[in-house]
Formats: sequence, C-alpha cells, structure tokens
Amino acid sequence: MADRAGRLDGRVAVVTGGCSGIGLATVRRFAQEGAHVVIGDLDEATGPAVAGEVDGLFVRTDVTSPEDVAALFRAAKDTYGSVDVAFNNAGISPPDDDSILTTGLEAWKRVQEVNLTSVFLCCQAALPYLLEQGRGSIINTASFVAVMGAATSQISYTASKGGVLSMSRELGVQFAREGVRVNALCPGPVDTPLLRELFASDPERAARRLVHIPMGRFADPDEIASAVLFLASDDSSFVTASQFLVDGGISGAYVTPL
Repeated sequence: MADRAGRLDGRVAVVTGGCSGIGLATVRRFAQEGAHVVIGDLDEATGPAVAGEVDGLFVRTDVTSPEDVAALFRAAKDTYGSVDVAFNNAGISPPDDDSILTTGLEAWKRVQEVNLTSVFLCCQAALPYLLEQGRGSIINTASFVAVMGAATSQISYTASKGGVLSMSRELGVQFAREGVRVNALCPGPVDTPLLRELFASDPERAARRLVHIPMGRFADPDEIASAVLFLASDDSSFVTASQFLVDGGISGAYVTPL
C-alpha cells in the first residue's frame, strides 16, 4: 500500500460509529492515508483509545441529537481547521426489528432515528463547512437492501437504508456544481460485531444471508474501508449521487451458485 499512501494528506475526516466494525476499519485507513480523523461515537470506553491510536480526536456523540452532531463537526473545524470528509456510518440492527407483522412502533422509530435521521443531521451539519470551502465528500452508509428486497426481513432497517440512499442521491445532485460530492455506500453483509451478535442470537437467520452471496463469504471490514477511502479521495472525483455497491455480487445474482 505504500505507493497509494497519502490520498487524504492533511484532510479532516469525521467518522460516526467509528469505534467498531466498518467505522473502526475506516478510521484506521483514513489515518494511514494522512487524514486527521475525528471520531463520533457513544462508546466512551473505546473511543479515546481509538483516537489515541490514530492521533485523532474522539467526541462523544449521540447521532440522534442535533446538538451533539453540530458539536461534533464544530470540534473538527475548530481543532483541525476544516471538514473535508464526512463518513456518516452509525447504525443499528436490533433483533426486535423483524417482519412488519411483528415489529412494534417503538422498534421502528428507534431504528429510523439512528439509521436515517442521524444521516440527515450529519449531512445538515457538515454541508455548510464543505460548501464554504467549495469542496468535500460525504459518504453515507446505506446497504444492499436499499436496492433489493432482503431475504430476511428487517423492515425498519431496510426502509431506513432506502431513505439513506434516496437522500444521498438528492444531495449529490443538489450540490454537484458547488464542489461537494455525496454518495451512498451500499455494503453487503460484513463480518462485524453486529453480524456476529446476530449469528449468536439466531444462527439460522444469519446463515440464510450467507447462501445468497455469490462470493460465498461475508466482507471483511477492511474491504469496505477501501471503498470508503475511494469515495473520500480524489480518485472518485467524478462520482456523486451514486449507489456504490460493495456486496460480493448479491445484487447482480439471479441464482447463487452453491
């Protein structure tokens, strides 16, 4: 990777949900590529250590709070002088979000708040900094379920990720001529603590996901971080308003080979 180092040299990247999974892998990758990384997360036990590892900044952030989100991006600007990249990645997938026939209203609302409203708040907070500079990249974590029906229903999760994709597309079009790119990252299933928790609680449900992946495995978080880096960097300078699928072939398959 030495010949590719420095793609984010001197840039300031804000990552929500940066203490585990895709977020943590991306925090590390951004730092390796020269970025100043600001981590927004609720995990006060892990956050400072992650920030120390990458010589970055941890800001305890409830991504459903407008005040917390505004403070996160303000801290990035005040500490490092700019906001160049926003990776709005925080999300949840709780077990009580299931079929529409069994999912309660409170579970629906909780998932929508964390997965969709938080992305709205983060984009709303980040955009003024990017527009002032006339450049920047926003990457919002959607999912492959935003573009196709899920084999295993998570009704609020699926709906929230569809909303993230639609919102990202609209923002990408709206601000394209002002130097700001907005893309929706659509990963397939990733080997993260969230997925491992699902395996532990419902192995049959989790195993049903694996059979639909043409590559026959889950993604490694580092593979998704590579896609995020591409979207954050100038390598993707003509990419905006896209649904950037990194799904092991799921969305392209009619019949999955065994």
